[in-house]
Amino acid sequence: MIQSMTGYGKSVLHLPSKKVTIEIKSLNSKNLDLNTRIPSYYKEKELSVRKKLASNLVRGKVDFSIYVEMTADETSTTVNKAVVKDYVQQLRNTMLIGGSDDVELLKMAVRMPDALKTERAELDENEWTQIDIHIDEALKEIIAYRTDEAKSLEDDFKLRIANIKSALEEVKKLDGDRIENVKERLQKALTDLKVEIDENRFEQELIYYLEKLDINEEKVRLANHLDYFLEQLATSDSNGKKLGFIVQEIGREVNTTGSKANFAPMQKLVIQMKDELEKIKEQILNVL
Repeated sequence: MIQSMTGYGKSVLHLPSKKVTIEIKSLNSKNLDLNTRIPSYYKEKELSVRKKLASNLVRGKVDFSIYVEMTADETSTTVNKAVVKDYVQQLRNTMLIGGSDDVELLKMAVRMPDALKTERAELDENEWTQIDIHIDEALKEIIAYRTDEAKSLEDDFKLRIANIKSALEEVKKLDGDRIENVKERLQKALTDLKVEIDENRFEQELIYYLEKLDINEEKVRLANHLDYFLEQLATSDSNGKKLGFIVQEIGREVNTTGSKANFAPMQKLVIQMKDELEKIKEQILNVL
């Protein structure tokens, strides 16, 4: 079964002192384009996270984020009292003002370099184990989203292929009339010239000309490509690139049929097939 590259997954973990939100978003891309946003105290786990995302999502433009919201009444940032005191004294000496303006001096001092210090939180392995479980949950959600999204794509592909097959059957029916039409046009053109012709030579040239317009091979190959596309669509793997290659081959046969048609009713059918094929091409870019 195919999968879409468009998806979204989210999982929220509530810890005693914080809320951790994990989000994964993906869009279509030729290869895996992975962007991660992870708080600094989880950075040592980034490599393992990237490996997990790559093995599960395979392809697409993927944005992975971990957001941490502190819920407890504590902070890792503290005032560096000695530094702030020194700044206040220096400002007082510089500005030559008394203690009545110490509040204003304090506001200025806390904006100075090193006035505040942040203690880097160490990674808690037990905490990370819980986060890792929720990353798996977010991955399950985005994969389910991709699968659901692909169902509508699969139905659309089947409809488009059925329409192309139907047009191909009409092309087959018109092929006999097309050949007769070509013969009549050539005969009329020679008659209008009002010159004597060698009938045997005319037949030889006609056969040579009609061989160039023969589309039997194109009809057979096109039918085979359409069947092969449906076979690959029904496999358990999602291989958008392979389906894309098959679509290219379908397009090649349709284009060749159109260039050889030389018959207006058949060319109309070829245009219909091209229209259906363009719609497949647009959607196939989103298949994993």
